[in-house]
Amino acid sequence: MNSENTTIKIAPFQEYLVVPLAQSKNQLFDIIIEDKFSLSIYCDALIEKIFSLRQSQFPAFINYQCTLVTEPLVWINKLEKLLANNEAFFASKTAMSRYNKLYTLIDKKRTELESTSLKDTKSNTPKRLINADSEDRHFSFHETKLKVEKLENFNDKIIFLTEEIFDYEEADIISKNKNLDEYNVQCEKLKVRLQTTRKLLLDIEKEKLENDLKANSEIKPAFKIRLNGPINILTDAYKQMMNEVKPNGKPYIEHKIKEIAKFICDNYLDEKGKELSIQTIQTYLSPTRTDKNPNNDWKIKL
Repeated sequence: MNSENTTIKIAPFQEYLVVPLAQSKNQLFDIIIEDKFSLSIYCDALIEKIFSLRQSQFPAFINYQCTLVTEPLVWINKLEKLLANNEAFFASKTAMSRYNKLYTLIDKKRTELESTSLKDTKSNTPKRLINADSEDRHFSFHETKLKVEKLENFNDKIIFLTEEIFDYEEADIISKNKNLDEYNVQCEKLKVRLQTTRKLLLDIEKEKLENDLKANSEIKPAFKIRLNGPINILTDAYKQMMNEVKPNGKPYIEHKIKEIAKFICDNYLDEKGKELSIQTIQTYLSPTRTDKNPNNDWKIKL
């Protein structure tokens, strides 16, 4: 199979059984995936498996996979959808032979399942919980909700619900349960609820990230300026900018003493390279403590 320029289009399998190589009991027919897996990875592996098997092995492969899932009829329908979605992979004459062979086997298996397993599957769900019946399946939001809860990936949940809505709207409905809402309406409401919940979680995560960034911005810088002289020369310069009013009626710096003291301690070291005392800096910045100002010879005049 040449998939370099083609992306697998997934089908919304409700069940997809995969195993790591070490746990495989049938390496020929098992879908083997190591580490993480998702619906997209499963569909890709399933297409790869179809191309790796001989056509004579297709019947055994389909039968084997159907034994692994609880609803083989649903699985076989999704397999058919996967083939239809990825018809481009079967463009060559040899590949088209595989495509046609699989479709024939799928129809045959579906007929077999409809005459046996389908009735048993329907009986597992009480009639009162079935929204509607069509020619080849029933639609139960009760079942669908349980399946959605088992899916771990959020996108898989949304895709599955979307496909169920399409399947229902395209189906030839024979009967409906008047005591239940329309199946597609209930599925759509669940979709909206999931999407709203995800948005809320993303907003919470975004707020947390913003708070973390804000907290990190308040961390003391790694680089600090070392002052080669008395500290009060620097604090006096800041004090002038904080207290001397300019022609526009405002001082150069409009911050509280505590804030400026913290800024100075965060960005400067004394002449010995040691941290500054915030209490000392606040004292030097106080407009009433003129005794802490430098003499005029050392004073920086602004």
